Amino acid sequence: MKKTRSPFRRYLLVHFLIMLLFPLLILVMAVGVFPADEPAATDALNESRSATLLISLVLAVLITISWLFFYRLRKRLIHLQQAMDLSAHTSDFPLPVEVPPNQLDEVGQLAYAFNRMIRQLESSRNREREEEALRQKLIANLSHDLRTPLTVLRGQLVGLRSEPLGPAGRESLETMDRTITRMGEWMEELLSYTLLTSGKYPFRPGSENIVRLVRASVAAWYPVFENAGFQIEAELPEQGAFCWEIDPAWMTRVLDNLYQNVLRHAASGRYIRIAADAAREELEIEDRGPGMTAPSAEGGVGIGLSIALFMLREMGLQAHFSSGREGTIVRIGKI
Repeated sequence: MKKTRSPFRRYLLVHFLIMLLFPLLILVMAVGVFPADEPAATDALNESRSATLLISLVLAVLITISWLFFYRLRKRLIHLQQAMDLSAHTSDFPLPVEVPPNQLDEVGQLAYAFNRMIRQLESSRNREREEEALRQKLIANLSHDLRTPLTVLRGQLVGLRSEPLGPAGRESLETMDRTITRMGEWMEELLSYTLLTSGKYPFRPGSENIVRLVRASVAAWYPVFENAGFQIEAELPEQGAFCWEIDPAWMTRVLDNLYQNVLRHAASGRYIRIAADAAREELEIEDRGPGMTAPSAEGGVGIGLSIALFMLREMGLQAHFSSGREGTIVRIGKI
């Protein structure tokens, strides 16, 4: 990239020459280099007028040069600023700014650097899109392909249950069955998370009565917790109802994931409390497990919780976790 002469240097050079020559002209006039044919008083008046005229002329030249310089500079900077503002208010990158070959000065170099940045960002985003599409396709294929061997294994377990086995053998079968079930759930959660992050999961928001929705969710899970020996406390008063703009299917999925986590990782506490606070418009889910930092025998990779947090964020909600050795409290409210 060949640089042209800087307009800033030309501007400073012209002003320097004018400011250097202007005192010389004043000095020449002061010592009387210009001959005068009139009387002394007239000569003094003429010299004063000439000096005033010269000063006015020099100032006019300086103002004109400055105006022309800053006008052209402002015009080029505004053109570059408009391109930058376009990139700040749209999701697409702007087109590169045209830089004439004879304007590769400081402003031209700035525009050239802007164009290079735009091309690099476009290349990076295209590469990121390709990698994301490949990742999503790989996860979808894995989730689909792994279902077949899991189904075959479950069929074999059904056949083995009809065979005469001892207590240890039947316990092994139950362990294998739980493991296969858990792997199937992980595959389903992984596929759901991929669909969510790619924007392919149906989302139909609307105004929903949260207390009524949570009450229906608790009713569906009540037998499950009861069979697991949990003490269940539901504080969902009808008069304390409030509404959120959410997708009911998404919110139900969030609650299901949180309940499932309690069953898996906090079963030792045998306690769950679900409450609605109308004053603060919050939901609370409390357990008495060992806490989120304690190791869990159920394992897991946290995909279900990631799905719940992603869904909450997309619905304008957030979850705050308070966890310790005495248990965990999850508070869900608006962002």
